[in-house]
Amino acid sequence: MRGARGRWLRGVGHLLLPPACAGCGGALATDEGRVCAGCGTRLRSLPYPRCARCSTPRGTGVPAGRECPDCGEWPSELVGAASAVVLAPPADTLVHGLKYGGWPELAPVLARRMERELPGLLERVGPDPLLVPVPTTRERERHRGYNQAGLLAEALQRRTALELARPLERRNGGGTQVSLHRSERARNVAEAFAPVEGAGAVVRGRSILLVDDVLTTGATSAAAAGVLLGAGAARVGVLTFARALPGSAEP
Repeated sequence: MRGARGRWLRGVGHLLLPPACAGCGGALATDEGRVCAGCGTRLRSLPYPRCARCSTPRGTGVPAGRECPDCGEWPSELVGAASAVVLAPPADTLVHGLKYGGWPELAPVLARRMERELPGLLERVGPDPLLVPVPTTRERERHRGYNQAGLLAEALQRRTALELARPLERRNGGGTQVSLHRSERARNVAEAFAPVEGAGAVVRGRSILLVDDVLTTGATSAAAAGVLLGAGAARVGVLTFARALPGSAEP
């Protein structure tokens, strides 16, 4: 498989070359972290003012009571979303490395930044949510060797001791969201998710924290949240590493 083969090749490469930063390619003194200090300082938090519900930057002069166009059509039980950084260099390169480049070692680094957003998000979701990674299809997971959202959720679990479960599955179909407009994204994932057997017993009455790598329009999160709510979840929040803003290119 590509993921396993990639990890084997990197192991051989580390014997010949010094480890490189996944963000800029510069040499690292050690392999720990995979991101150099310079790239770490270039990661940008979402600017203020933000929507109180989905954290999208609203700009100055927008009345506080005006409905946010990014989350206005979300189900009411999808109570909040937070992202650690803007999807801009080097965050886009890190996401690409985790998602497509076969670098699972990046997940703990990204999760460390995501953890900073938890206190504010938990005020909306609840104090003890169930971590649920957004699933990918079996074909994509076999091809990559892992689900990047699952790696992020596992890293968050180790850092927070929150419970983790996988009550969702992603059906085949519903191709990539890249380059699709908002309405096209919503149609693309409208029936992409389904509950696994026994999901109701796991999520019933629980607050859920969906974990993913990137939030763009929220179409994927809303579709997954709808299935969880249908299975009995009380409310759902979303936590991602990056937020794609207008003009940013999603990997």
